[in-house]
Amino acid sequence: MHEREFRAFVSIAELGRMDQAAQALGYSQPAVSYQIKCLEQSLGTELFVRDSTGSRLTREGRMILPSARAMLALYDSIKSVVAA
Repeated sequence: MHEREFRAFVSIAELGRMDQAAQALGYSQPAVSYQIKCLEQSLGTELFVRDSTGSRLTREGRMILPSARAMLALYDSIKSVVAA
């Protein structure tokens, strides 16, 4: 599991679409899709239901979203301490 995978996860959860998340993150849509695939494989569960209207969190995705946000906040905090 990598920071980029969790950033992609949170961005898709917030925006509801992989293409919009990719644009917001500055990645290609296939790169974001791959990051989610890797995260899902690492966790052993699907995080999104994908359809023509976008991506919706699964039950498991909803359960880990608060932890993913907290982890990214902590990671950003650590980066700011090191940069100071």
